[in-house]
Amino acid sequence: QVQLVESGGGLVQAGGSLRLSCAASGIIFRLSTMGWYRQAPGKQRELVATITSGGNTNYGDSVKGRFTISRNNAKNTVYLQMNSLKPEDTAVYYCHAEGRVFTREYDYWGQGTQVTVSS
Repeated sequence: QVQLVESGGGLVQAGGSLRLSCAASGIIFRLSTMGWYRQAPGKQRELVATITSGGNTNYGDSVKGRFTISRNNAKNTVYLQMNSLKPEDTAVYYCHAEGRVFTREYDYWGQGTQVTVSS
């Protein structure tokens, strides 16, 4: 059974920092591309950041230079360090895993963690 469990969300003032964690189980974590996405009320889910099995990263334009994604394969965990937070970063943040085992592709989502940035 695949589980992606996010933690670290909460309420923070503008300019502050938060670190999100996503602990994965039931997948071959080291071979998976891991990512963070977010969805604000009334908006579509959008890319925040991804990191491949090889450590290559990709960021959404709105978070470049402020957020950093990283992974610890020994702990099956992906992190999102969020600095210089803005009220527009307020959203539910979702962890995502995707990959392929032989010919079977997979992608899974966590349940999300709320991040609220007050002005």
